[in-house]
Formats: sequence, structure tokens, C-alpha cells
Amino acid sequence: MAYTKIHAIQAAVNKAVDYICNPAKTDEGILISSYGCSPETAAYDFKFALSKTNQSDPNKAYHLIQSFFPNEVSYKEAHQIGVELADRLLEGKYSYIVTTHIDKGHVHNHIIFCAADNVNHEKYHDCKKTYYNIRNLSDELCKEHELSVITPEAKARSARSAARGKTYKEWQAGKSGSAWKEQLKSDIDEAIKTAATYEDCIELIRAKGYEIKGEDFREKAHKFISFRPLDRERFVRGSAKSLGAEYTKERIRERIEEKALVKEKKRVPFPTGKKPIVKDYSRKNLIDTTEDKFAQSPGLKYWADIQNLKIAAASYSQAGSIAELEKQIAAKSTLAKTARENLVETERQLKDLGQVLKYAEQYKANHIYHVRYEKSKDKDAYLRRHETELILHDGAENMLKRIGIDTKKLDIEKLRSDYNALYSQKQALQKTYQSAAKETASLNRKLNNINQYLSRIPEQPSADRNIEKNPKSL
Repeated sequence: MAYTKIHAIQAAVNKAVDYICNPAKTDEGILISSYGCSPETAAYDFKFALSKTNQSDPNKAYHLIQSFFPNEVSYKEAHQIGVELADRLLEGKYSYIVTTHIDKGHVHNHIIFCAADNVNHEKYHDCKKTYYNIRNLSDELCKEHELSVITPEAKARSARSAARGKTYKEWQAGKSGSAWKEQLKSDIDEAIKTAATYEDCIELIRAKGYEIKGEDFREKAHKFISFRPLDRERFVRGSAKSLGAEYTKERIRERIEEKALVKEKKRVPFPTGKKPIVKDYSRKNLIDTTEDKFAQSPGLKYWADIQNLKIAAASYSQAGSIAELEKQIAAKSTLAKTARENLVETERQLKDLGQVLKYAEQYKANHIYHVRYEKSKDKDAYLRRHETELILHDGAENMLKRIGIDTKKLDIEKLRSDYNALYSQKQALQKTYQSAAKETASLNRKLNNINQYLSRIPEQPSADRNIEKNPKSL
């Protein structure tokens, strides 16, 4: 399971980068990866990309936190998931740094990426739609790595929260610096609803990206529990004065215990109303009638047999024949596999080309400063005035040489055209793969329904049928 949060950085990018790249938090720098920049020069690289855009919003970068459920994933795998998330989300356009922190009770990734892309020089649009995309990509990666994912109920609560607009009161709270406390209380409420015990609740809050202290009830323990989001400097107490009476550690534990008592007493009401009729039975799976409940209830068994007959008949009528269905499955599976392989290769090429394009533009824009530096009579004075531009130039030149690009033959327009063509190809491959995978799953379901249904009908030998039809022959 992974929770994600994102917020904009409008102040010093270098401080945020220094924080997430702290050697004590990243296993002495082993759990750090970057694309289109390096941790040492990220502030300069981001500054260059931002200088190319005409959009005027103050955001310099974005800080994305991906927190995993305790004891579910190793540091190395968590870091790999963070890099994959950055690659899929940013699509090779934005420079980024990914780090994995190991100093807390839960594993979490930090991703800082530039607010402006290196290809079209457009700002990243942080909104409800892009946040949902981050959530979905994170869940997809968790499934691929066989980790648990957030339940649909939790997603729905998150969606409702994200869908609400800001009231004037909330806007004022944001101005005064108290809005994050409301988010903290919301996260605590959600953890209480999800967790079965107080200990699970504390771990779940940590997994959401908070640092916690004073949570235990030992004799010499702190009087108050305290919380700190990873992007803030100070803790806030879980006291009646700071967060409210419902957020003390005693009350948090009581709320969880009260929830457990209510759950024990709660009765499940008999469902009312009719369920909508499913017209396309081929979309359903065959009912397993070998369970004990069907043997004990002839009426239930009769109903299930009728349902299975409808499902099998619908599956067979749409297939034409089992042989034809198997051919369709083989063809669609091959298409999905081929599209997936090409999609992975196209994404790799996009990432590589995006990096070349970024450094090519950086080199071209700052080459004039290098030329003037070489011609200047007082090189030290010129260096002091244009240190940023010269660092960007030399860094870009070194990267291009390392990639094998001749700086004298740079054609940025062609690079950009090639990138856009690759991006269009990627989008087409994504549609093909998703469509083929969906059709393959549907065809496999139909084939399974038919095979399961036919295997449950006992075949009577022809000789036995003749005997029954002609008893006098004995």
C-alpha cells in the first residue's frame, strides 16, 4: 500500500533537495536517483528550465511524497517503485530527483521535479485530475510489485476531499498557515476508520507521511502525542488546544475501541430493492456450484444452474465455436504482448531523447557565455558575474559528450520533432495495448465459462442411452 502527497515549492529549491538527499536518510547516498539533472546542480538545472517558459505562476518545483505501509516493501524495491513512478508520471519531460528515506519506521520516497518541462517549456499543472493520475499510477505499480493497494472506499473519501473547492474560511486558514492542520486531522480521522488497533492507526498515520512522537502510554512517556508533516519544521501537539479534544492520544485510542464495539453490535440489514438486470451474461463468471451451500439448498442449486446456463449460452453464442474463440485469444494475446514490448521500448527512447533535448537546449542557451568567458581579459571577474550560466554550459557539454553527441552538429528542432513523434507513437501503443489486454481478458472469461460448464455436464455413453430407449432389447 502507498499513500501519495504533492505540494509546490516556491522558495529555495536547493534546501528541499538538500533535505531529501541527506546521506543519513538515504543510506549514505545509495538510495538517490536523478534524471535530467544531478543533486549537486539541480537548482541551476531547474532555474534554466524555468527561464524558458512564459507562464508566470510562482511554482519552481513540486515535491511528491510516496509512503508505503510498514514492513511491506524493502528499501531497494521502494526506491525502484519511486523511479518508475517518476518515469511514468513525468514521461521523460521533466528533470527529477528520487530519494528513499530509511530513518523512519516506514519506507517513503521523495520525488522533487522541476515545474517546467524540458521539451515544450510548459508548467506542470497540479490539479485534481493530475493528482488522480498520480494515485492511479502509484496503485498500478503497487499491483505490479505485488503490494496491497488503497481500498475503493478510501479512494472515494480522498476523491471527495479533493473535489471540494476552498471556502473563504479555508482560504484565510491557508493564509495564516493553519490549513495543513485540517489536512492532518482529516488524515487521522481516515486512519482511525481504517485501523483495527491503536498501534495500527499510528503506523498508518506514519505511512501517510507524518513523523510522530510521544504516541505511547508508558509511565515516563510524553503527555501529548505530536505530529509533523515531512515538509514542515515544527511538530504540532495532539492536544485540545492545538488540534482539538478528539485528537489527543487517549481520545484516538478510545475512538478506535468505540468503533470496534459498534461493529460487533451492528446488524447487517436485509437488502431492499431489486438489483439491475444484467443483459450481457457473457461478462459474468460461472457460479461454482460445488460449494456446500448448493448441496444443502436444492432451490439455490436450481437458480445457480439456470444462471450458469445463461452465462455459458451467452459466451458460446458470441464466440461461434471454441476453436474460433481460441484463435481470437491467441491473436489478441500476441497483439497485447507486442504492443507492451514496443511501449516499453518507446518509453525508454523517450526518456533518453528527453535528456538529450534538455542538455542540448541548456548548452545552446549558455554557449555564448562560454565564448565570452574565453575572450574576456579578466576571467575571474566574468566568472563571478556569470557563474550560473557557465556551470550550466559545462554541465550540459559534459553530459552531451558522455552520451556521444557532437555539440557542433546540434539540431534542436529536429530533436524536438523526433520527441513529439515518439510521444505520439507511445500514446497510440498505449491505446492498442489497453484495448487488446481488455479484449483478451473478456475472451478468456468466455472460454473459461464454456469449458467449466461443459465439464460439469456428465456425458452418458451412447450404449447406455440406447439401452434406456429400448428396454425390451434385454
